[in-house]
Amino acid sequence: MIELEDVAYSYGGGELLSGISLDLQPGSFHFLTGPSGSGKTTFLKLCYGALIPTAGQVRLFDTDVRSLSRDDVALMRRRIGVVHQDVQFLDHLPMADNVALPLSVSGRGSLDEAANLKELLGWVGLRARADALPPELSGGERQRAALARAVIMSPDVILADEPTGNVDWEMSQRLLRLLIELNRMGKTIMIATHDLALIRAAKSHVQARVLRISNRRLHLAGADL
Repeated sequence: MIELEDVAYSYGGGELLSGISLDLQPGSFHFLTGPSGSGKTTFLKLCYGALIPTAGQVRLFDTDVRSLSRDDVALMRRRIGVVHQDVQFLDHLPMADNVALPLSVSGRGSLDEAANLKELLGWVGLRARADALPPELSGGERQRAALARAVIMSPDVILADEPTGNVDWEMSQRLLRLLIELNRMGKTIMIATHDLALIRAAKSHVQARVLRISNRRLHLAGADL
């Protein structure tokens, strides 16, 4: 689904990532760890085509990202849902409209899709907050809305960048359960996090591979996490 082969990425004359190879298989579950500034967000951006590697090859669904036009990348991105670390919404739109924006942009604003939106908001526990404006939402509500927006197009892959970074432990567990449920539905999941307790909590519920970025390279983390 997403393949990286001997990938490197440099910025401002310095190499941030080097010699990275990974094959994200359908239905797999990965955690991505590493200290702040190690390149986790950069790695995720390479995985969904927001950045082009300075060396090596990234293939999205068997297509080299270098061969894709901007429109091709936009179409490909419909198969990859991204939960960004800095959750951004349009503050003048109700939460439900913010979640539905990918549908509006793609021209899929039908009655069936409206019913799916209602069901999705119920799934993340936000149906009662559908008309709330983003500034009125708590941190946990914003993160759940971001997850709903990431999956509304029914993507094959969900990439989440520190989705529990600004919420308490109880909400972290709730978000984790939602992502595990998506994985059980066949979605490929990768969560970038520095929270080792979250990874430990997931291990009894899902078979997850733990990766760590260290010294610009990607390693399989030890079993002692």
